[in-house]
Amino acid sequence: MSTRVLVIEDDPETAGEIVAELSAQGFQVDWAATGSDGLARAESGSYDVMTVDRLLPEVDGLTIVENIRSQGIKTPVLVLSALGEVDDRVRGLKAGGDDYLTKPFALVELSARLDALLRRPADPRETVLRVGPLTLDLIERVVKRGPREIDILPREFQLLEYLMRHADQVVTRTMLFEEVWHYRFDPRTNLVDVHMGRLRRKVDAAGEAPMIHSVRGTGFVLRAPA
Repeated sequence: MSTRVLVIEDDPETAGEIVAELSAQGFQVDWAATGSDGLARAESGSYDVMTVDRLLPEVDGLTIVENIRSQGIKTPVLVLSALGEVDDRVRGLKAGGDDYLTKPFALVELSARLDALLRRPADPRETVLRVGPLTLDLIERVVKRGPREIDILPREFQLLEYLMRHADQVVTRTMLFEEVWHYRFDPRTNLVDVHMGRLRRKVDAAGEAPMIHSVRGTGFVLRAPA
């Protein structure tokens, strides 16, 4: 059965591009052009993932998210918005959104984020993440690879948590910069690469099979050793 995606977007051009891209990837896509129509469809709970524009006619995007969350509907939501300030992003996530993407965006970025949401563990409240021999305790803030405890800095911990929640999924530098640092990505910065290099040296010690891999021109992926 194909993945069902609900696109709630009032701009026909943007919606058409999203629907075409996702349909080409084999998704079954429904489009709602107003907030009220989008809310009615979202309340059915029959979708695997949805994109919700922040500013919509009739019912705004965050109200849609708040409504479905209050009803216990856990469908992953990617909020799309031209409002890119940190406060706007925080507001979108606090309303119940799972991710936030600022317009304008590349369709490949949107697809990657939806794929990441679909791969996300069903219960985000879990307190210990595990990928192969790697464990990350969210409560004790302890990272181990097998019996070896890894001395890790706060930012590295955040990076590793994001990678582990998206294990086997290529994550772009933009995703890491926006989700870990909470700023819009500047392609001129090497901040992500510097931190990722330090993290990789700690996770993949000498003699151990590598777990953090670079994907040329795209980003990184965390995989359990074969």
